[in-house]
Amino acid sequence: MLDGLDKELERRGHCFVRYADDCNIYVHSRRAGERVMASVERFLTCRLKLKVNTAKSAVACPEARKFLGFSFTREAEPRRRIAPQALARFTSRVRALTRRTAGVNLHQAIDRLSIYLTGWRGYFGFCQTPEQLRNLEGWVRRRLRCLAWAQWRTGRRRYTVLRQYGIGPSLAATTTVAAHRHGPWRLSRHPVLQAALSNAFFAASGLPTLAQAAA
Repeated sequence: MLDGLDKELERRGHCFVRYADDCNIYVHSRRAGERVMASVERFLTCRLKLKVNTAKSAVACPEARKFLGFSFTREAEPRRRIAPQALARFTSRVRALTRRTAGVNLHQAIDRLSIYLTGWRGYFGFCQTPEQLRNLEGWVRRRLRCLAWAQWRTGRRRYTVLRQYGIGPSLAATTTVAAHRHGPWRLSRHPVLQAALSNAFFAASGLPTLAQAAA
């Protein structure tokens, strides 16, 4: 239905990208954007007899808009980044999969996450901002450490598990005592817990990485 729009934009010499009914047109200034937007709305309404969703349409800088889950960084040479809305959906989904009340243990949570993260990486690994992916990786591991610490529950259980993961008796005891002053989220950044549930541990458990897929 929108082939006519593509041909019209090509005829005008505009830079644009379209997927189904989602279309971005790139011009050099806000004034040019407002002019082009008005003329494209007229074209869609009068020539193609289509209704424009004005609530979702806007003239804005590329970094302020999103397209299929992506936007751009504000740099001399813009890079493709994951849009804030897509990041919010990601964190919401990971929180749901790692809830302490979800009724799954650490390894079950990793298995569930692995399915989601593999698919998510297959799409968003196309970004050009590996720092975004590394930050998300660290946050996911912290969620898992928090889950594990909360599920170990008692001081005796926590001490026993830390010893099983290779932590010395003195450090295991000190960390267990610290739990009385700090909650699981605070403890999830503790060096001892990071050593027990290390990045290598999560990799061996099947947790996918994200950053290696960045372009």
